[in-house]
Amino acid sequence: MQPILLDFPNEFYTDRLHIRYPSPGDGKAVHQSIESSLSELKPYMPFAHIDQSEADVEANIRESHAAFLKREDLRLLLFHKLSGVFIGSSGLHRIDWNVRKFEIGYWIDSNYSGEGYMSEAVQGIVEFAIRELSAKRIEIRCNAENWQSRKVAERCFFQLEAILKNNSQSVDRTKLNDTCVYAITIE
Repeated sequence: MQPILLDFPNEFYTDRLHIRYPSPGDGKAVHQSIESSLSELKPYMPFAHIDQSEADVEANIRESHAAFLKREDLRLLLFHKLSGVFIGSSGLHRIDWNVRKFEIGYWIDSNYSGEGYMSEAVQGIVEFAIRELSAKRIEIRCNAENWQSRKVAERCFFQLEAILKNNSQSVDRTKLNDTCVYAITIE
């Protein structure tokens, strides 16, 4: 199987969200959200520790666009369906096309946290992965101390399969973190 030949939509909608692949020009909105959310992102997201210009983020968006087209990584951007405002980033990562296994990652602009957008996005992405990609396993991996991320996984009916002790370094490299592995499996 050649994943690059797989044909599936590059966008879809939920009740409140327009979820789509990254396109050239999205860097400005994503950069603004990162900048306004740094204090919430820094404890868990390595990219929040890198001083990025708007051009750096735009370059990353274009790399993500190309990776989506090559079916190597399926980054998805979240926009408010009515206003078109950028809300966050998610996607299907660490893909194994032979198994049809995907890992959902996510972060949200702090201005929109606590409103259920990320849970809605994750549910929509799970439905998309099952319907369009024939997913058999979808994981969410997160720092065991990241309670907000864990709540999203649990609200979306992912099952906690394991807590991997001392699995990774903290983003500031001062300690070892435990990693929660949540999953949904499809027969």
